[in-house]
Amino acid sequence: MKRKFYISALIGLLTGAANGLFGAGGGTILVPCMERFLNIKPQKAHASAIAVILPLSVISAVFYILKGSILPDCVVLTSLGGIIGGFIGARLLNKFTGKWLHRIFGAFMIMAAVRMIL
Repeated sequence: MKRKFYISALIGLLTGAANGLFGAGGGTILVPCMERFLNIKPQKAHASAIAVILPLSVISAVFYILKGSILPDCVVLTSLGGIIGGFIGARLLNKFTGKWLHRIFGAFMIMAAVRMIL
């Protein structure tokens, strides 16, 4: 039980650092770590990641707002799209097997990595 607590805290620390540093992206660390080190099934890991990322994003956003780094118009429009997309994604989550979730998640990670390199 103590081991799980420490592993969860470490995963949270890494996720929070990635989220604060990159403005997002904590889920790319959180989901695989929850599956591998906490033995959480893919659907539950993805769903749990959303619940974890929300407060991390709020905290990061507060710091970015205080620094004047946020573009209000962009935030509002992107948030509206994100809310709609989040609803659709949450409805679709349980329709995919763990294997397909891994493939889709991996494909998005690869696309993001290639985009960042280029």
